[in-house]
Order: sequence, then C-alpha cells, then structure tokens
Amino acid sequence: MGGYHHGEIAVQERAGLASEAGHSQGAIGSAVPEVAVAFLAEQPHVVLGGTDERGRIWATQLTGEPGFLAVPEPHTLTIGALPPPEDPLAAVLAGAGTGPGREPVRIGMIGIEPATRRRMRMNGRAVRDGDGLRVQLDQVIANCPKYIQKRDRRPASDGEARATRRAVDGPELSPGQQRTLRAADTFFVATASDRGDADASHRGGNPGFVQVLSPRLLRWPDYVGNAMFLTLGNLELNPAAGLFVPGWEAGTSLHLTGSARTVWDEDEVAGHPGAQRLVEFEIAAVREVAAASRLRWSAPAYSRFNPPTAG
Repeated sequence: MGGYHHGEIAVQERAGLASEAGHSQGAIGSAVPEVAVAFLAEQPHVVLGGTDERGRIWATQLTGEPGFLAVPEPHTLTIGALPPPEDPLAAVLAGAGTGPGREPVRIGMIGIEPATRRRMRMNGRAVRDGDGLRVQLDQVIANCPKYIQKRDRRPASDGEARATRRAVDGPELSPGQQRTLRAADTFFVATASDRGDADASHRGGNPGFVQVLSPRLLRWPDYVGNAMFLTLGNLELNPAAGLFVPGWEAGTSLHLTGSARTVWDEDEVAGHPGAQRLVEFEIAAVREVAAASRLRWSAPAYSRFNPPTAG
C-alpha cells in the first residue's frame, strides 16, 4: 500500500492541500519504529476497524494487560486478545485466515494513549494466532496529538469488574444513545477503500461536536489535520463506515455501521466553528454492549485545539 490512492488524492486536491499532503506522506511507512514498539507494549487497548461477514464496516476495541500488543519484527503486530462474542467483529476475526479458503482479514488499527495524547495508526492483514491475532502491517502512520482529550486510567471497582456483558441491537439510535452521542468528546471511525484496505481513525472535540440530526443521521465537523485525508479519501471511493463510541467511565461500547459522505457546501460548513468540511453518517444498524471492557478512565481534560461547538 505505497503512496496515496486516487480517492485520497481527489480529496487532497479538492481541499487545496495537495502540497501539504505530499509533505505528510513521509510519515507513512510499513514498519513500526523502535520508539513505537515500546509505546505499543505499554497500552491496554487498541481500536480496530474491519468488515463483517455481511460486508458491513464496524469499529471496535480490543483490550488486555499491557504487553498484549507486541512487535516481534518491524512489519508485524501481535494482539493477545480476540473480541468477545457480543462484539460485531467477533466472528470474522475468530476465523481470520483459518481453514480452507479463509483469507486474512484486512483491518485498520489505532493505538492511543489518552494520558499522554499519543497515537499511532496501523493498517494490515490479520490472521488468527491462538487466542489472538497476528497482523502483517502495510501502513504505519504517526499522528499528531490534536483533539485528543487527556484521560488517566483507573482500576475498575469490584462491582464494575463483575458486571455482566450484554448486547442490544437496533436499527436506529435510542433516546439514551442519542444523549450519549451528543455528550461525546471522542469517537473512532472505520473505513475501507474500494479494494477493501481498512483504516481506523480518531475524532475528537468538545461535547456537542457530534450532532444528532435524527435517530438515523449524525453530522460532525472535519477539523484541520495532517492533510492526508485517509478517512475522507476512503469515503470518496466507498461510503461504508463504522463508528465506535467508548464508554470511558462505564466500560460500554456503542457501535454503529452505515454510510458516510463529505459535505463541502460552504454555507453549511460556515455554521460550524473550526470546520473545514462536514461529514454526515447515515446509520444502518446499532449495537450497544454493556460491560464490554474492564478499562475505566478519569474525567477528561479537553484538548486546547478543540474549536467551540456549533450553537
């Protein structure tokens, strides 16, 4: 996966940032730098995006004790965990690359450390490896700390650790899920190119930056970034997308799958401070998993880069 694909280039040119994108391309490699090996080994979670058996794109999270992410050689990442059965990507990852005719599963990943506002994106091809995954990396991308809210990890209480995991599915957002999104300061978005190469990306802002236009339609601003447009470039070729909204305090996971489009209309964008463009996401299915994770986090310290929210 060398260089930008034609969807990314088209968005870079439309945004008038082709030159900046050329400079940013130097941050895209295929090997994990030595300093990032230590960073990944310290993390208790990784966000992952991929496509399920029905062709729907989802984003999710895998967790484990620090050390469950390892880099045995620069082009390979091992993940010592699989999703629980309630996870929307559980079945496809459990069977990744195993059995006759089973191909590796193309996934996008982002390792993120809220306490230090560091993150790293990795995209590649995953196969089942015992109770985890082995990923052959195609892209390794260093990202800046903009729009990451600072959070510190805290231990789960005995009651939190004993909570029962359960999943609820729906075709649209419930009133409670709408409130969750309106209060969100962070979510993750998974996309894929027209060739199926997957990517997972972080989005952050002050609470209210995600607008719930209806139970099936969301909108959020696209702020100034690194000019690569890996997410919007994929959407230019393939509108399928998935969102993951972590429940930082309660360990819930809110997963959405559907389709997204970029809004370039200047009049619409003008009402959103700091926005360069907007993205609208139409929901096809929702899955919320209670007690999905044992990780618990402190209240956020908001990034100084977050623009004010609309209205």
